[in-house]
Amino acid sequence: MNKEQLRKVVSEKIKLIRVEYGYTQTKMAEVLGLSKKTLVQIEKGRTIAGWTTVVAVCALFQDSEVLKGVLGDAPIEIAETIAHHQVVRPIGKTMGGKVWWTTLKEKEDFLLQQNMISKHYRIIDNQFDRWFSTFEEEEAYRRFGELGK
Repeated sequence: MNKEQLRKVVSEKIKLIRVEYGYTQTKMAEVLGLSKKTLVQIEKGRTIAGWTTVVAVCALFQDSEVLKGVLGDAPIEIAETIAHHQVVRPIGKTMGGKVWWTTLKEKEDFLLQQNMISKHYRIIDNQFDRWFSTFEEEEAYRRFGELGK
């Protein structure tokens, strides 16, 4: 997934996310910092949401079942990984990948996982803290191989 694909997916689902949260167009536009006219244009498919709007949706509605259904589990992680191309550091607690993730490799205290929907990769430890995220398969396996050395 790249920035344009994420913009398209979020734009196509923004109305469903708004309805899921019980927001009017006025309230949703206010929450996202958009004009109501712009929101209507996005909802009708006449325009695609800008990157900052998509990041705001991923951050402010990260618990949305609609958003998780099209992105798989961690909307803000996907936006962050796309923006930075990869994320390296202890980043925060995950749920361990029980629903949206396939474990590709296990080693000592780490798991290499791939999101079944967005197809991005991450490395988490046995406490479910995320250490690395990328969309690049080769880089994910390389980083995983470096752990524990």
